[in-house]
Amino acid sequence: MNPRTMTAIIDSKRYNTETATLISGNDYWDGHNYERHGRNTFLYRTAKGAYFAVHQTCWQGENDSIEPLSEDEAVKLYESHDRGGDCRLSFEDAFPGIQIEEA
Repeated sequence: MNPRTMTAIIDSKRYNTETATLISGNDYWDGHNYERHGRNTFLYRTAKGAYFAVHQTCWQGENDSIEPLSEDEAVKLYESHDRGGDCRLSFEDAFPGIQIEEA
């Protein structure tokens, strides 16, 4: 499933997929399709540095939605996509200023 164009105003802030940077998604090809049980999640960053998730569905009766995320929530979502999804940006580009430590 390709990310759909969406816009939402939440807490007096506009989240727009057309003007934000797509960072990652769980839309990887599994040999049959891109959908994860009819649902996908995509991570975006706005030009002002706010993070948000777009939740898309193919199921009748369900609605697509936008969810604002803290930086910590965005990192966790990115890491979950990195384990099996499709990260469009490196961690360093997605989260400028966050230091990665050696384990």
